[in-house]
Amino acid sequence: MSESIQGKVAVVTGASSGIGEATALALAGQGAKVVLTARRQERLEALAGRIRDAGGEAEVVVADASDEGQARGVIEHASQAFGGVDILVNNAGVMLLGPVTDADTEDWRRMVHLNLLGLMYATHAAIPSMRARGGGHVVNISSVSGRGASPTSAGYSATKWGVGGFSEGLRQEVRLHGIRVTVIEPGVVRTELTDHITHGETKTTYEGRIAQMTPLEPEDIAAAVVYAVTQPQRVNVNEILIRPLEQG
Repeated sequence: MSESIQGKVAVVTGASSGIGEATALALAGQGAKVVLTARRQERLEALAGRIRDAGGEAEVVVADASDEGQARGVIEHASQAFGGVDILVNNAGVMLLGPVTDADTEDWRRMVHLNLLGLMYATHAAIPSMRARGGGHVVNISSVSGRGASPTSAGYSATKWGVGGFSEGLRQEVRLHGIRVTVIEPGVVRTELTDHITHGETKTTYEGRIAQMTPLEPEDIAAAVVYAVTQPQRVNVNEILIRPLEQG
């Protein structure tokens, strides 16, 4: 059994590529009106065009999710364009792996500001709209690194563990307002995440690891998002952990 999201308003952060792009397409394919946000306008416009050509509705908002004012502006745009927000998919993030010793601490700041604070800003802005509409769904894209850590993932794992803690506290707080919260924790996915790793040795090692397996595709994570948000209202899927079959 599933429920329709036809006509629901969904905001997807980090929608210009990877999981965000696939999720926006999947939600639009289910009849949702989607608000696409990221920093790359050309890619967002191209994605919006694909959705509209398929008969869907899409709005583009160019914004830096780590900036509180811009994050709030995305939610305001969604409310102005479509009347409110029903689904928020907090997908925007970076994975700047590397050892703690001799780390570039700017990498840590970037991850905290985007992976954690950016997610919190967007959620803070969207909850009032969801409450006014009698319910909603916050989907936070975390990582297997939100459950465990490795010698090069300390900074990244810190942000993703934070996502897990924030999500669980939020779930308990908003459940009586009809708002559901889901954390999705992907393993290795074929995306642009590795492109941004600044520590050369770690980047080479990680990419070599990926080359030895068949990674997940962004569409696999998008399917998990659709599954969570189309469950009957009585069902709150709290967590979905997804790894490639070959990932240890």
